[in-house]
Amino acid sequence: MVLDPKRLLLRELEAWHQDYNPELRMVRRPFSSPGYHTTLKHTTHTHPTLAAVMYALALLDSGVEAYVPRASDILEQVISLQDQNPANATFGIWSWFQEEPLAQMAPPDWNWADFCGKRLVLTEQRHGSLLPADLREKLRHAVFCACDAIMKRNVGPGYTNIAIMGAFVTLVAGEVYGIDRYVHYGLERLRRFREYTHDLGTFQEYNSPTYTIVAIQELSSIHTSTRLPDAKLWSADMLDVAWRMVAEHYHFPTGQWSGPHSRSYSTVMTESVRSFLQMAVGDTLQLQSESKLVYSLDWYGNSISCPEAYIASFHHAQVAEHSQVVQRSPEGVAINIATTFKNGQVSLGTFSRDVMWNQRRNLIAYVPNGDGFSYIHLRFLHDGYDYSSAVYTSRQERTDVLFGIGFCTDGGDTHIGLDPINGSIEAEDLRLRFEIGGRSEGVEADLLAQHGKKSVQVRLPDGITMQTEVLFAAFDGETPRWEISRDADKSCIDYIVYSGEKKPFDFRSMQRALMVLAFRLYDGSTGKAESLEASARVVQAQDDAETANADKAAEQVYARYRTLSGTELDLGLPLKPATKQEMLQ
Repeated sequence: MVLDPKRLLLRELEAWHQDYNPELRMVRRPFSSPGYHTTLKHTTHTHPTLAAVMYALALLDSGVEAYVPRASDILEQVISLQDQNPANATFGIWSWFQEEPLAQMAPPDWNWADFCGKRLVLTEQRHGSLLPADLREKLRHAVFCACDAIMKRNVGPGYTNIAIMGAFVTLVAGEVYGIDRYVHYGLERLRRFREYTHDLGTFQEYNSPTYTIVAIQELSSIHTSTRLPDAKLWSADMLDVAWRMVAEHYHFPTGQWSGPHSRSYSTVMTESVRSFLQMAVGDTLQLQSESKLVYSLDWYGNSISCPEAYIASFHHAQVAEHSQVVQRSPEGVAINIATTFKNGQVSLGTFSRDVMWNQRRNLIAYVPNGDGFSYIHLRFLHDGYDYSSAVYTSRQERTDVLFGIGFCTDGGDTHIGLDPINGSIEAEDLRLRFEIGGRSEGVEADLLAQHGKKSVQVRLPDGITMQTEVLFAAFDGETPRWEISRDADKSCIDYIVYSGEKKPFDFRSMQRALMVLAFRLYDGSTGKAESLEASARVVQAQDDAETANADKAAEQVYARYRTLSGTELDLGLPLKPATKQEMLQ
């Protein structure tokens, strides 16, 4: 399938034209929010600043002379919405929406200096000569404000997409306008990002379907736009890291992006991500038909292609198990390890230790289901929303996982940092959930009672069976129980910790709050389910030199689980909630 970028750009612009508001000189969009930064709630449509600068650049990219006045109007309007007062904390950034000034956001998003600044830099680099002189000067000043804000904030290389995007804005702005300090800063930021990534062995925002695509776009933008040999070399090097990660996780039998995911906004691969991959692999194979292809205005003029060495991963099944350290302590000890197993039947991915934020996919599996797929996603919910102060710890071998859910005293509620719980919450409902979505046909779930243990079995098409068993559970005196429910979209296998009248839970005073489970995916067509060979017991952790002053040794749960291959997985977890740092170390 041969795709013509200019034709796709013009086709996409036709849809954008319908949403243009000439009075406001902005693009109208349905309101959406991840649940933080913006305080807007009861609104259906907004006029986003980022969408406006993307549209303005695309109008100029189209080469249609009649679009230049509209692009100029939009740029005038968006530039006027930037905070250009150096005395303000929000200097150099924009609010998300015209309807919500920076002062009303909670908090403002400093990333908008990077996101909007990038499109403004490209506007000058590609089309500056088409713009009126006074607007071009305003554009120049806005870019400089964005660059200064980026440099002042100076995010570290662990913030993958913003580390790259900020390097692009400053580096390319410095090249375009001849400002050496911006060039030097951008080049050094890219160098540090490359060094950090090589030391870790991967991106800090590991295997994110959303942000790996963003990283590839941004690195490709640097490689396409810069004239500096070092920047081209380093960006090409990091592009290879990104594409290798994509290839390792693409699961051909389901067409899904295997886990675990450090940040994800959709458990199912979106049409946009699939379209991006189609654009990158070119006409070598078809991942997305042109009729369903979602074209991003950001792709035009950006040389994005998957290296030939990785193309094969997208058109045949592979049996592979990958293990990657994604976080280390200052002493170099591995804190969080990502494991992915995939074959012709399933893909299963886990992190060894992380919080249960709604953007994390700590345990995620995909299995074929007819002409589609089903997924299994582990969540912990506080009143129906993912609870960020639940802490997941696991060991995985192929399709067996031994894991625990503990709790921290100082994490976040709906977000890892924006709404700290300060030790306690109020809740009407707390539950651990195996969410089974995707194609629902042929999915059947049952509670089993074997050898005095209660477990859950989920039968999926083609003989694949999921089985999970609670090895230990304690939560502030509650009596957890299993519940199975189903609607038109998904099945929910819930281990209900509490459900009833709203009441407080103080994690600082709790002595026991922990669940430990064994999980398995296997070919169940050969016989009935057997009780998993796993156990857990409470032990007293021995004091060491650092805890010698403790009143008594802390209680722990020690669990063991024999896998299908005969290997024994083991896990030791504290019963008592602790600080986030203690839980994740």
